[in-house]
Amino acid sequence: MSSTDDGPVRRPLVAILSGAGISTDSGIPDYRGPNGLWRRDPEAEKLVTYDTYMADPEIRRRSWRMRQESPAFRARPNAAHEAVARLERSGAPVRVITQNVDGLHQLAGMPARKVLELHGTAREVACTRCHARSSMAQALERVASGDPDPACLVCGGILKSATVMFGERLDPQVLGEALGVAKAAEVFFAVGTTLQVQPAASLAGVAVEHGARLVIVNAEPTPYDALAAELVREPIGTALPRLLDALV
Repeated sequence: MSSTDDGPVRRPLVAILSGAGISTDSGIPDYRGPNGLWRRDPEAEKLVTYDTYMADPEIRRRSWRMRQESPAFRARPNAAHEAVARLERSGAPVRVITQNVDGLHQLAGMPARKVLELHGTAREVACTRCHARSSMAQALERVASGDPDPACLVCGGILKSATVMFGERLDPQVLGEALGVAKAAEVFFAVGTTLQVQPAASLAGVAVEHGARLVIVNAEPTPYDALAAELVREPIGTALPRLLDALV
């Protein structure tokens, strides 16, 4: 912490809401974008819809095959993720609220306790019966070894990715913490998100209502552009490092 003759200087809390656009440079497609998977293959949505997944063993087998092929597990953090972690290492109070499930903020060096994953994580699996959690890597090893729909090793229940599927509610504790961060932030970055998926999108408005300076870094317009102090349409991989390094 920096200081003056009058005592410590408080550094402003920087909140970063990240969406799919921050991870596209890492090779992870934007599933909701104009060319996203949900637009190209509406059937794919069934693979991540809770009721369908629970009711149909074939859907679960297809889901596990999709997970095996997911680029998220081969992806590495890009310059934008690294810039966020660099800002945190500088001593600035930083909190990340992410709509992504890829874990790349943590891989870049952000402490896990400072990352709020609104939609869960694809790097773990959860039992739908006893709620035991284990690693996705272990579950995929079982799939590769010939088990097309691996069951929970604790109770035999149905396993799913530890992500929030369509038809599931967000974790109220995580959402509550995210609201607290939005209210406390003095600078709020919305990065790579269309700000159309609620309730995550509303965090930008909450931040502005509580006095934050809103900076939107996104290729396309968003419903919150009119509230922003700064709109940045440049590629995220170059724009975000420039903006965050300036804060350091």
